[in-house]
Amino acid sequence: MLEQTLKTNIQKIEKNIQEACETSSRDVDSVKLICVSKSVDNETTKQVVDQGIIHFAENRMEKLLEKKEFFKEDRHIKWHFIGNLQRRKVKTIINEIDYFHALDNVKLASEIDKRAEKQIKCFVQVNVSGEESKQGVSPDSLDEFIDSLSVFGNIVVVGLMTMAPYEASNDELHHIFSDLNRLKTAIESKQLAYAPCKELSMGMSRDYNVAISEGATFVRVGSSFFDDDEKEVGTDEFI
Repeated sequence: MLEQTLKTNIQKIEKNIQEACETSSRDVDSVKLICVSKSVDNETTKQVVDQGIIHFAENRMEKLLEKKEFFKEDRHIKWHFIGNLQRRKVKTIINEIDYFHALDNVKLASEIDKRAEKQIKCFVQVNVSGEESKQGVSPDSLDEFIDSLSVFGNIVVVGLMTMAPYEASNDELHHIFSDLNRLKTAIESKQLAYAPCKELSMGMSRDYNVAISEGATFVRVGSSFFDDDEKEVGTDEFI
């Protein structure tokens, strides 16, 4: 039953991505689908892997390490760490991931740079909506923050990330995501070696189609993989 549900859901997600790309005159290959697997166990995650998904995200260090060990023979899997990362945990997790989606302060960047044994692909988290409950760099402080990262040789800013408010209207979603795209384009135009900033990590189960229409290149989808109906689950995909 679960296997069929997953297969059906993945087909639906991929169809939605294709339609969103066609509507926006984009190549479907320009969007990478990340399965936010933090709510399911290793065996369920394996069923998603068996359907051809290669990008997986976790927001708990222990769970990511456990799953990476479980899939140690699957070298093609790309691991994304999402959510807050405490500095004391950096040394344990940073060399085990392919992407980090929530860089938003210099102290964390310094710790990553100190502990990393390779260049770490980072997304700078931007609080575009201005919500007090959301972390991230403010749009007005973004240029200064990007400049401050130039001294860290083990950090490469591949792009920007944001989360829209759960209650945001369709118009508000378009506004938030287009603002992040504008900020990304401005940084990209500087042609900084340490911050090529070509990617946009935005969009979850409830709004990834809107995010794609505004330029998302990575979408972080959780509940739409695993639910067996049309209900939404708040911020379950991303904490």
